[in-house]
Amino acid sequence: MTFQDVLTAGSRSVELCVGVDPHPAVLADWGYPDSPEGLRLFVGRMAAELGSAGVRVVKPQVALFERHGIAGMTALASLLANLREGGLLSIGDAKRGDIGTTMAAYAQAWLTPGADFEVDALTVSPYLGVGALKPALELAAQHQKGVFVLAATSNPDASYLQSSRGPSDDTVARQVFAEIDVFHSRYPETRSTHGVVVGATVDKSALGLDLAKAPGMTVLAPGFGAQGVSLADASSLFPHTERLLPVAARSLVSGSPEGFADRIRHARSELGL
Repeated sequence: MTFQDVLTAGSRSVELCVGVDPHPAVLADWGYPDSPEGLRLFVGRMAAELGSAGVRVVKPQVALFERHGIAGMTALASLLANLREGGLLSIGDAKRGDIGTTMAAYAQAWLTPGADFEVDALTVSPYLGVGALKPALELAAQHQKGVFVLAATSNPDASYLQSSRGPSDDTVARQVFAEIDVFHSRYPETRSTHGVVVGATVDKSALGLDLAKAPGMTVLAPGFGAQGVSLADASSLFPHTERLLPVAARSLVSGSPEGFADRIRHARSELGL
C-alpha cells in the first residue's frame, strides 16, 4: 500500500501519526540505556508495539537516531524496514533542504525504493526556495511517495520569519503554501501526497494561512499531546482540511511500554477513529 492509497482510502480524513522520538528519557522509560545498543533494542520492540496497537503512520525523528552515529542510523534503517514489512507507513522527519544536485541526492537517499533509509514521505525545508525542492517533489511523485514542506512550524522561534511579508504582501508561510498549491495544479496526482507542515499550536490567521482555500492540501500537524494541544481538538483546529495527519510523539512514546497500546487507543478515540 502506498502513501497515496492510505490518504485517499475511504471517507476518513484524519489519521493519527505517531512520532518516534527516542530521547534519553524515552529510552529509560522503556528500560533501555541511552546507547546504540539500547536504541537497537528499543527499535525492535517499538516496531512490534506499533503494529499491534493498530498504528498506520509513524514519524521517526531522524536527529535522535543520528546522534548515535552509524549505529543509530543503522537502527533507523532497521525500524524503517520493519515498518514497511508490517504494512505501516513512515514519514522521515529529516527536514532536508538544499539546491540542485545536493537536493537530488537527499531525495535519492530517502525516497528511492530499496534505499537504506527509504520512507513513504519526507519532511523538507523550503528556506532555500520552494523551487529548490523540485528534485524531492518530483522523485516522490514518481514513486507515489509524499513530501511535507515546512510552512508554519510549532516552535515559537519560527513566527518572526514565517510571518514576514514579501513584495506581494504574502507571508513566508502563505507563499510556501501557495507554491505547493501551484505544484498540485501542475502535477494533480500529488494533491494527496505532497502537503505542508502546519503546527497545531500556531495562529494560522496571523501567518496569513487560510486552509479553506485549498481543502485538498494534506496537512501534517505536529504539536499535539506534550505541546499542550488535545487531539480531540484536531478537527476544530483544521476544519477545512480534508486530509489531516495530527502528530503526537512524547505523549505516546513516553511512559512504560506496557501502557503504550492503551495510550494509542486513547489517542485514536480522541480523534474519533
